[in-house]
Amino acid sequence: MRLWIAITTVTLAVCATLVALLLLPPKTLTLAAGARGGAYALMAERYRDILARDGITLEILYTNGSVDNAELLALEAVDAAFLQAGISVPPGKAEAIGGIFYEPMIFLVREGHQLPLNPALWQGLQISRGKIGSGTAAAFSDFRAAVGLPEEANKELDLGAAQSIFALQAGGIDMAFLVSSIEAPYLAQAFSTDDISLLPLSYVKAIARHMDYADIVDIPIGAISLDPVQPMETQQLLALKAQMAIDPALHPALVNRLTMAAKELHAGRDILSDRGTFPSAEGIGMPENNVARQLIQNGPSTWHNLLPYWMAAQVNRLLLLILPILLVLLPLLRIVPAVYAYFRGWQVWKHYGQIREIEAKVSETSSAKQLRKLSNALDALDQKISQLRLPPAYRQTAYHARLHIDLVRSRIAELTSKAK
Repeated sequence: MRLWIAITTVTLAVCATLVALLLLPPKTLTLAAGARGGAYALMAERYRDILARDGITLEILYTNGSVDNAELLALEAVDAAFLQAGISVPPGKAEAIGGIFYEPMIFLVREGHQLPLNPALWQGLQISRGKIGSGTAAAFSDFRAAVGLPEEANKELDLGAAQSIFALQAGGIDMAFLVSSIEAPYLAQAFSTDDISLLPLSYVKAIARHMDYADIVDIPIGAISLDPVQPMETQQLLALKAQMAIDPALHPALVNRLTMAAKELHAGRDILSDRGTFPSAEGIGMPENNVARQLIQNGPSTWHNLLPYWMAAQVNRLLLLILPILLVLLPLLRIVPAVYAYFRGWQVWKHYGQIREIEAKVSETSSAKQLRKLSNALDALDQKISQLRLPPAYRQTAYHARLHIDLVRSRIAELTSKAK
C-alpha cells in the first residue's frame, strides 16, 4: 500500500512540475511597430511600459510600416505587429487580437489651395503617398483604384510623414497623404501653423463602398487643434482600423497580456470613437485569436486576481482539457479499491488449488507414509499463508484458508491413526 502511495505521489508531483513548466511563458516578446517617432512606435512604447509590470520585456522592432510588419509576421521573425486594415498576411501566419484604434486617411494641403474636392479629378499634382513598405503607401494605392484615378495622372513621392509635412510647408509638393492616429505628433506639428489644412473630400461614402475595409468617422470642429482651429467644420473622413496581429504560435499567456494591455490603452473614449469601441474582437482579413476574443467579449476570468497572470491565462483552458479526462478517470478510480481488494485476496486464493489437491489425495490414500508426506506439504502451505503481510482488513481471507488447512490436517491425523 505504501508503495502505491509513493508512486502516486511522485507521479502527481512530476505531472504538476511539467504542467507548471508548460504554463510558464517566455519573458521576451518582439513587436514590429513602425518608423521611429511615428504613431505605431509611440503606441508600442506604451505597450512596453504595461507589459513590464509583469516582468515581460517588449523588444520593439522599427520598420517602414504595416507592409514590412506583415512580411515579418509571414517570416515568423516577430511575435506580434501593428497592422493597418487592408494589409494581408499569408493564411496560417497570423491571427488578430482585434482592432485597436482608427487611423483616418488624411489629405493635407496648403491653405488657399485650388484643388478639386473630388479625388477623381486630380491631375498633375505632386502627392506624397508614404514610404514603400508602409501601410500608407498601400492604402493610397487602394484609394486611387477606388476613385478610378490613373496612376500616371499625378506624380507620387515616397516620403515619410515628417518629410511630407516639411515638403508641403516648403511648397515642394501639392498634397501629403497620411494614414495615422489623429494624435500623432507630426499632425500636431502640421496644424501648429495656419499654412496647412485638411482637404475635405467629396463622395466619402461612395469611396468607402469601394474600399471594403474602410470606415467613415466624424471629426468635430476643433478636434485636431483649437489654435488654430482644425478642422474649421465637422468633417467625414475615411478611416482604417489598426489592429494587433500575432503569431498563431504565441504563448497564450502572452496573448492574454497583450489583450489586457489593449483593453487598458484603447477602451477609453477619443476623438474618433466612443468608450468601449476598442479593442474590437474582429480581425480585418485574418482569423481572430480565441483567447483574445474571449477576453475582449467576456473580460478576464475569475482567476485573474487570484493567480499569477501566466497561470490565470490558462486555467480555463486547462479546465476544459482536464474535465473530459476526469469524466473518464472518475469511474475508473471507483474500480481501484475493488482491484486492490481482488489483488490482496488473490494472494491467498492462489493457494486454494493446492489445498484442494491435497484434500483430494487424502481421500484417495490410506498409506501412512503418503499421509505424512501430504501433512508435510500442508504444513508448508500453512506456513506460506501465515507469512503473508496482509492489511488487517484482508486477513480474514487468510484466516479462512488456514481453517480449511486445519480441517484437512485433522482428516489426515484421523486417517493416520487408523492406518496404525
